[in-house]
Amino acid sequence: MNQTPKEDVKAWVRDAYAKTAAGKGSCCGPSCCSAEGNSLTALAERADEIGRQLGYSATDLAAVPEGANLGLGCGNPVALAELQPGQTVLDLGSGAGFDCFLAAQRVGPTGKVIGVDMTQEMLARARANAQKGGYANVEFREGDIEALPLDDASVDVVISNCVLNLVPDKAKAFGEIARVLRPGGHLAVSDIVLTRELPQAIREHPGVYASCIGGAIVKAEYLRLLQEAGFASVEVVDEVDAGGLLTCAPGPVSDLLREHGLTDAQGWALSVKLKAARPDCRRP
Repeated sequence: MNQTPKEDVKAWVRDAYAKTAAGKGSCCGPSCCSAEGNSLTALAERADEIGRQLGYSATDLAAVPEGANLGLGCGNPVALAELQPGQTVLDLGSGAGFDCFLAAQRVGPTGKVIGVDMTQEMLARARANAQKGGYANVEFREGDIEALPLDDASVDVVISNCVLNLVPDKAKAFGEIARVLRPGGHLAVSDIVLTRELPQAIREHPGVYASCIGGAIVKAEYLRLLQEAGFASVEVVDEVDAGGLLTCAPGPVSDLLREHGLTDAQGWALSVKLKAARPDCRRP
């Protein structure tokens, strides 16, 4: 497991996504592999293509403010979440707000969506997008997934898109998710998991970590930690090989991978869609 101090890991992630919010730097998701680079212009040009690859419909892609879709992530947790009008939804690692805005349309004016992110630059973009789109039922809060800025049992659904792998303490994060979910509420995420342990040198490389690989854990451990946090009906709805995720990584990252015989993520990383429920103990 990762031995790097948690605050160092969080600094790597915060720095990477601050740069992404500004249109430069590394990130997690297909947009990182853009041949044109990671500028805002390049991301905008490829956003619809990336969105379709991740499972978003043409209607979804056209429904959000320009600049909300940065082409990040590894799936479409909103489609997985089966949202209903009036629900309160929490998006972990909400970025520029893409999934929050889609969720807001599904829960309607009687519902509410809260996005939590620890990167101020992303929060600024998300809030500007919310104002531009007139989303009165969406708010964005600065916070850490290991210590969520929400009350106990205050949300119906938690979603997240390729972010939980970045959290250093998965057990604490899953415990926090269980804490803020109402009894009977559920979790729906897209994430990266491993099929086997990785060399420590790879885990502790900032570029590999920020690219959603270094912090990922083995699938069986991921599921076990969810169950230990009190979740039931834990189900992997779909999984695909994440081969190629780091094929186009920056030179030092690619060199490091080659040193360990790993030219890309094929065969040792999976992109999964996962659901889990917080049991309602009040029911007979």
